Amino acid sequence: MKTICLLIFFIGISGTAHGDSRCAHHTPLRQAFFGDLHVHTALSSDAFGFDVRLGPDDAYRYAFGETIHIPPLDREGRGKRGVKIDRPLDFAAVTDHAEFLGESAICVDPDHPKKNSSFCEIINSGGRHPQLLLRIMSPIVWRDSELCGDKDQDCITASRSTWADTVSIAEAWNDTSSSCAHVTFPAYEWSSHRLGSNFHRNIIFRNANVPEHPLSYLEVTREWELWERLRSECLDAEGDCDVLAIPHNSNLSNGRMFAVDYPDTNSREEQRERVRLRMRLERIIEVMQHKGDSECRNGISSVLGGPDEFCGFEKFEDLPLKRWGAPSECYEGSFADWVPHLGPDCISKLSYARYALTEGLKEKRRLGLNPFQFGFMASTDTHNAMPGSVEEKSFAGHLGSADASATQRAALNTEDGNTSNNPGGLIGIWAEENSRDSLFDSMQRREVFGTSGPRIRPRFFAGWEFPSTLCDDPRMISRAYATGVPMGSELSKPPEGKTPMFLLTALRDPGTEDSAGGLLQRIQIIKGWADAEGRTHQAIFDIAGGANDADIDPKTCQPRGSGHESLCAVWQDPDFDPAIEAVYYARILENPSCRYSAWECLKLSGSQRPPACDDGSVAQVQQERAWTSPIWYAPPA
Repeated sequence: MKTICLLIFFIGISGTAHGDSRCAHHTPLRQAFFGDLHVHTALSSDAFGFDVRLGPDDAYRYAFGETIHIPPLDREGRGKRGVKIDRPLDFAAVTDHAEFLGESAICVDPDHPKKNSSFCEIINSGGRHPQLLLRIMSPIVWRDSELCGDKDQDCITASRSTWADTVSIAEAWNDTSSSCAHVTFPAYEWSSHRLGSNFHRNIIFRNANVPEHPLSYLEVTREWELWERLRSECLDAEGDCDVLAIPHNSNLSNGRMFAVDYPDTNSREEQRERVRLRMRLERIIEVMQHKGDSECRNGISSVLGGPDEFCGFEKFEDLPLKRWGAPSECYEGSFADWVPHLGPDCISKLSYARYALTEGLKEKRRLGLNPFQFGFMASTDTHNAMPGSVEEKSFAGHLGSADASATQRAALNTEDGNTSNNPGGLIGIWAEENSRDSLFDSMQRREVFGTSGPRIRPRFFAGWEFPSTLCDDPRMISRAYATGVPMGSELSKPPEGKTPMFLLTALRDPGTEDSAGGLLQRIQIIKGWADAEGRTHQAIFDIAGGANDADIDPKTCQPRGSGHESLCAVWQDPDFDPAIEAVYYARILENPSCRYSAWECLKLSGSQRPPACDDGSVAQVQQERAWTSPIWYAPPA
């Protein structure tokens, strides 16, 4: 398919890069900007089915500080609940599902001649529909011929038109003045659920030079085919097209998201070429969103190093796994690619980012390339057109009419809105300025981090010559850049007899006037490596802060006890072996705080109060956190 530049020019607004100009706040040592790169609006059929009637323009209005109205709907079809973000974001992207984008546009158009087709009856009937899910699960895909017409052209044309509108709206909201107040990226989601396993990717473009058609599972059923199309239609096409593909919810993938297999390749060199393409596109992955945390999991027999007491955080997959009794570990043999699943129904270390990082080290031994050398970010996956809606105390839900009331949001195991979900997280980016090019460059070099919602600001560096007193040096950051590498980088060429040194700093989220941020409890470094037999190892080190007397008053959700405004440490790995390749990342933990569901339960009494408020089935206290992107140690070749 020929790439078409969808460059939309407005008076005083341009989607072009800043060039030599800089934002007024430009800082060479970089600063933290917060955003959300996983957002759905009424253009997504699953959001529309739950009465969401807000589009991309509404999502950007919310992200940058304006009020919008969400379900339930009044008689005129407008949302009854006015909502406003607690703190505007610095950047955002709307990532509506490419699947059924054209079909939905046809079905909601009151003047379209096919608006009364049988497929449109499904789209407009409300709720979530098995017929649509089946089409993104089946390895044989098809569109509705009645609605889409000859060669699916009507639906493809409608999809392209809706995509052009989405890009145009992102352009209109992108601030290219010297204030650089807010940044937007054209984006969509590719939503494969092939054979019942999650393969979803958010596709984020640097600028408005984008392909004319958003790729969906209905056109591209395999992830490597998606990468190939993005290469041919964007990266290697004429013009200034640049793109990232960001996997999310590996926790629901039955080990398929990070599977170490290469279907349809016939040689080692073809495998290497596929890894090169993956490394070019998938620079970062989403480790946290409203369907749970994908960092790690306890109880996987093939992971050595003992349990991690903080790995039980937001395990969305526990509920479906319990339906199958005691779930087994996933089959990982030669035919695993064709094993069907009913959602997450087995456990695999390859469903979790921590162990994928280690598998990448093992593959590098075999192929000379690491397919899983990715950074960490987080976002919300809101289906309410509410980017950055992560404040626990005021969380308004994520899916329209499915969790429009406090009772729905506090209940367990309702159809869609329930306490196995959470508000989601944010991506933090260390960049010179809040502009598209600066932010996108930082994502490509993986100098990014994810949080479970709070605006914690962590920095992570490694080097061979850091002084132990670096935390006390007013030039700490400039010296760290000058003599080391930041998160997302590789540390190599060890001097003889030297052990790498790691600098980790973190500042707490100050919160707002209405809701104070939590104090920090500790900084941890997580190390992963594989031994000579290929076994996966992990080690967790507390390097600053630690266990304290902090807890929560259950009657009021008010925090009690001591904590830290900031933490800093210079650390050396006590078990460092210069011959063993390893990966390190940091996790920053806040003191305990009330989960959103606990705040909802405090509002409810009598028959409004669901059993989950009292029966212990839902943990009402949590520890919010942040994850830095990793740093890789590579021994001499």
